[in-house]
Amino acid sequence: MIGLQVPAVGEKECPFLFKNGVLKFGGEKEPLPRPKKWPVTNILAPGGQNIPDSFIVGGAYEEEDGELNTLEDRDLRIQAETVKKRIMWDLERRCYLDPLAVICFRKRIADCRYWPVEMTRVPVVTSTKTKGGKGDKGGGGGGEEEQISFHGVAYINAVPLLYPGVKRIRGAFRVYPYLDNEVFEKTKCLFSLFRDIGHQTALNKLGLLTPHTKGILGKTTKEDRPTKEVVMRKASNIVRRDTSDTTIEAAISICQNIEGQQYIESGTYIVIEFALDKPLVPKRLPEELASRVKEMIPPRPQLPRRTAGAKKAVEDYHTQVTSIAEAILDEYHELFGRQLVEGYAIDSHILENQKCQLNYELNSSGKYFAFKEQIKHAVVKIVREKYLKTTAFDNLDQLQAFLSELYVYLVDQMHVALNQVLSQQTPSPPPPSFTTSEQLRLFAREAQNNGDYNLAATYYQERLSRDRQDIQSWLDYGTFCLLTENNLKAQECFREAVSLDPNHLPSILLCGIMAVMLENYEDAEVFFEDATCLEPSSILAWTILGLFYDIQENDIRVEMAFQKAFKLQKASLQKERPPPEVGDAAVRKVSMSPSAVEVLSVSAEEELPSVEVSDIPEPPVTIHRTEEEKPKIARKMSLAPSRLRLAPPKASDDESFHRLQEEEGVSKMSRKMSMAPSRMKLPSLKEPKVVFETEPPPPPQPTTTIFMETINFLMDVNAFQFVHRALAHELLCPQGGPSCDYYLVLAQTYMLKKEYSKTEECLEMAVQIDYLNPEVWAQKGHLCYLTGDFGEAKACYERTISFVTDAKDMHFVYLRLGSIYLERKEYDKAKDIYLLASKKSPSCLTWLGVGIACYRLKEMVEAEDALSEANALNNNNAEVWAYLALVCMQGGRQLEAEQSYKYAVKLELANEELLQEIHQVQLDVGFGDPSF
Repeated sequence: MIGLQVPAVGEKECPFLFKNGVLKFGGEKEPLPRPKKWPVTNILAPGGQNIPDSFIVGGAYEEEDGELNTLEDRDLRIQAETVKKRIMWDLERRCYLDPLAVICFRKRIADCRYWPVEMTRVPVVTSTKTKGGKGDKGGGGGGEEEQISFHGVAYINAVPLLYPGVKRIRGAFRVYPYLDNEVFEKTKCLFSLFRDIGHQTALNKLGLLTPHTKGILGKTTKEDRPTKEVVMRKASNIVRRDTSDTTIEAAISICQNIEGQQYIESGTYIVIEFALDKPLVPKRLPEELASRVKEMIPPRPQLPRRTAGAKKAVEDYHTQVTSIAEAILDEYHELFGRQLVEGYAIDSHILENQKCQLNYELNSSGKYFAFKEQIKHAVVKIVREKYLKTTAFDNLDQLQAFLSELYVYLVDQMHVALNQVLSQQTPSPPPPSFTTSEQLRLFAREAQNNGDYNLAATYYQERLSRDRQDIQSWLDYGTFCLLTENNLKAQECFREAVSLDPNHLPSILLCGIMAVMLENYEDAEVFFEDATCLEPSSILAWTILGLFYDIQENDIRVEMAFQKAFKLQKASLQKERPPPEVGDAAVRKVSMSPSAVEVLSVSAEEELPSVEVSDIPEPPVTIHRTEEEKPKIARKMSLAPSRLRLAPPKASDDESFHRLQEEEGVSKMSRKMSMAPSRMKLPSLKEPKVVFETEPPPPPQPTTTIFMETINFLMDVNAFQFVHRALAHELLCPQGGPSCDYYLVLAQTYMLKKEYSKTEECLEMAVQIDYLNPEVWAQKGHLCYLTGDFGEAKACYERTISFVTDAKDMHFVYLRLGSIYLERKEYDKAKDIYLLASKKSPSCLTWLGVGIACYRLKEMVEAEDALSEANALNNNNAEVWAYLALVCMQGGRQLEAEQSYKYAVKLELANEELLQEIHQVQLDVGFGDPSF
């Protein structure tokens, strides 16, 4: 029998009992869907116990809200619900919650989080007369069967019912022995539903207790008698292996319910569902959120195309002018013939006479007035559509001024139309731009990386001037403003992007982030919730929503958002996981002893003791692995230093270990963690004792946590306030922790603040965790470059480009490594590295580097080509003009040398050494400086 209490009237509680469970034997699989039943017995009508239109539909275990919903518990659930014996109720009880009960329900869940569901064993009795009599006497003289036996409790985490819009929780929950101290600690409940006399009286009044049940529940056994002193300890702390932490009271509590301990030993759990007609916490509708966003940021609709607009009016005027010009030309040909031929010109006096005669013919024939009427309508449309004049003028002066302005405009447009008709050749199109939007973005990032924020802002603004409808251009400029701490300008850019596309997820998230930074939390909540409504499957949106609730210290909604993000990540991993082979699915089984299950069920709050590799016994069966898998396995083992300690190899076993240490100059710890099995012998290394009939594939593990995915986005948009909060959650996340990516992000934040000592500490930790990560060495190279240690920076950059996989921003690695080569006069290496950068992402700086290296190598033709390419990409770089002047002077071209030198001086060349070199070459060749 299972029982629980639900607030019904005010703060009073209504008891619910689920009795008469049906024992199912192993091998029977329950059909889905199957009808739910009323909790009423002895219904003779066939199917009368079934609730109409109410079914148990089941669902995927991963989508449940209970405890056994992970991939590791899937086999256990399938065996327990199909193969093993079980008890089925399939009952549904209903009650009405008045407003006071709803308030009480919400308060109880918020205070306690867990809702107790009690379980007890009730023997099946064929004759109720004797048992009923004993129960009527208060249980006096009753035997052992009259006492509460196998008293257990399941702790239902009811917090999801406080999530906005949630009306249902369903899942499997483990059953634990009923211990007063644990129940009070988790649920703040002082009384038992089955044991307390007051509760039994209420059950009796409601008719929920049979005479035999009253006899059973009338006894309070030794095993359930409350202790005099309530011990406030967690269950995970009570079952710790460390006997020094186990108090006498806890030991007594465990011994109080020996029968209930069997629930833990057998892994008993119940599947239960809580459903509400209306959610306890209402959720705002997507329409409401969209309307709120539109109120804050009105969308910018595209201008409708009007057929009768000003442009159409001007085009009609051009058409009429062209038509009239062709008619006048035909009239001229009729009067004078085609006298204008190639190589023959008419005297100006004759042309003037022909003009007077043509005017006379047009006026006398009435064609002039016909042409005037023909063009009149087009002029009226220009007045109305172009000048917006639809009413009469107040005085004659205004009319005269308007006619003068109109006449000038009409004559100009007439010339435009006639030039289009009479021109001998089509006008040449404007020269194409040498730079695209992506190139401008690259140039802006180069200037931003070099600390030239004014030049970077110029590039970002140029992108916007080319296309103000490009959302990405607005986002890039806004993130740049965030970096320069111009928050108001950044907010303006992000809102402009939302006005262009109200459904663009990154723009909405950035608007919410800006609202948080400007302490406008109400608008921020609207933006973040709107983002989750627009893309409910976005891990990024749910994680940022959880971070926002964390700022507001709303723990329940933080848990809601993060749980949703974790579920979405699990679902995406399931979709990406390749389907298993048909032959493997039938034989894939894992044999585990009860001790193995016990080890796996250790609470997450306990610290796993460190295990020496030499203490692991020899396995009875060797798991064969391919040669390609062995380094991967060793690397995985090396990434968990807190759980596994590897004994260092002896000097006699491997001499190359010490030699490699001396050559690379790294710490002993990092070398031990990064050493491949082929280089380091571990004679004491033995595999753990796990036996597989056929080796099952490991469950899909996320490569990055939801927080690290969010951190990558936040770092790209320079939202550092959210980055630090996400890093804190990454540190506490069970799947996360102080990983290599964690230290890398932390190092980047310190580097932006110019806290180089902390940056170095973080990078050292990252090197120890993942010695083969190219991003680690790239960031270490940037640190050495910024601190002036160019020798170490060169070594780090060279190590970065030697990896098979590239770092995130190889462009800046190439630029800085090339500049170091130029500084050290290694021009051949500089030329190669700059050519590599120009091939992958060409820019003015990459081609400038090629030009400088070629000039120093006396390759003047290649130097001029590279510098010309750099000048085409950016003609405002003074250093490019300076080297062009040097090349031209070396080639003896005076005019080009003087022009190049003039632009270098005009653009304020800041390199004094280069300027002195130019002056020296000018003295040597005798030209190049046109100034006095």
